[in-house]
Amino acid sequence: MSEPELRPKAEKLDATDELAGMRAQFVLDDAVYLDGNSLGALPRSVPGRVEDVVRRQWGSLRIRSWDESGWWTAPERIGDRIAPLVGAAPGQIVVGDSTSVNVFKAVVGAVRLAAEKEDGSAGESGRDEILVDATTFPTDGYIAASAARLTGCTLRPVTPDEVPGALSERTAAVLLNHVDYRTGRLHDLPSLTAAIHAAGAVAIWDLCHSAGALPVGLDEHGVDLAVGCTYKYLNGGPGSPAYLYVREDLQPRFDSPLPGWNSHADPFGMTPDYTPAPGALRGRVGTPDILSMLALEAALEVWDDVSIEAVRTKSLALTDFFLECVEAYVPEGTVESLTPPAHAQRGSQVALRCPDAGNVMRRLIDRGVIGDFREPDVLRFGFTPLYVGFGDVERAARVLGEMF
Repeated sequence: MSEPELRPKAEKLDATDELAGMRAQFVLDDAVYLDGNSLGALPRSVPGRVEDVVRRQWGSLRIRSWDESGWWTAPERIGDRIAPLVGAAPGQIVVGDSTSVNVFKAVVGAVRLAAEKEDGSAGESGRDEILVDATTFPTDGYIAASAARLTGCTLRPVTPDEVPGALSERTAAVLLNHVDYRTGRLHDLPSLTAAIHAAGAVAIWDLCHSAGALPVGLDEHGVDLAVGCTYKYLNGGPGSPAYLYVREDLQPRFDSPLPGWNSHADPFGMTPDYTPAPGALRGRVGTPDILSMLALEAALEVWDDVSIEAVRTKSLALTDFFLECVEAYVPEGTVESLTPPAHAQRGSQVALRCPDAGNVMRRLIDRGVIGDFREPDVLRFGFTPLYVGFGDVERAARVLGEMF
């Protein structure tokens, strides 16, 4: 299609978009914001909530807010708000710490689970290898390597496609990304989890680039452990706390490598011996970051009447339309899409490879189209269905075409 045809198409798509009204719940300007896969936009409910937390809860109630304002229960309460977005029943997610810290808890905890018998007693499992996604975000790899050294395991990087063939009786745990942060490729969580379980190993999934963008189905597919951040598609704010999912039947056996007073069964008993709290609470460590935690809770209110299936439908429509517009506007041979065309393999971003990508992205930002750049030659565009429209998509591709 040509420009005169694509603009009316965008207008028609926006007119029939059932999520179009969600945009008004965010603080946005005239720029096309396609970087929600790095930092989500600010929900309008957050500033007032943070002011209340600071002025009234901290300023007036002070220490009483741990009980009267519900500070103490925030990690599990907010975890239950995230749970439906990743396909989990309540009581399995605890919010707190960074993604990196939660990856460490999950990997070490998974190795310990793999080394135990079902009754929790020590066993000679012979499982001394951790598989890690070779294409993962670097920190996951760093943390997995440290966990391997700590637990006496060998670390083996493999691509997700190689996982089924790499599994063996030695495999203790497998750490994978649901969506590749560079390319936007969606990996097959159900089949890979099933393969990991068939080999007797523990499956850990990093959901940073999928939670809030597409259905995950943690409970449905029997995922053991999962982690994720909240500042991308969940719009929790810069550095907002991450979360840890521990499947309900594994919770009595989950042995966190970071026991803290907040995860003690009797946190105010101040006893020298550690007894873990029941349930997902044993994933807590220290005092929660209340300001960030409650900003996140306010941000999650935008999901109250939103179906994650509707979000996924729009996400695929947005990325399809963007690729159509790129094909129409960008000179042939200038850019190469790294994102799989098949819906079953696509997250909610499009990655384009082109020469001098860093400079191209700087020029795009100067023109009001905000994406990001990844070394050495990748332009990343993230599509957050709650506030990105089809007119935004058409404009972004048109401006991209003018860069060449």
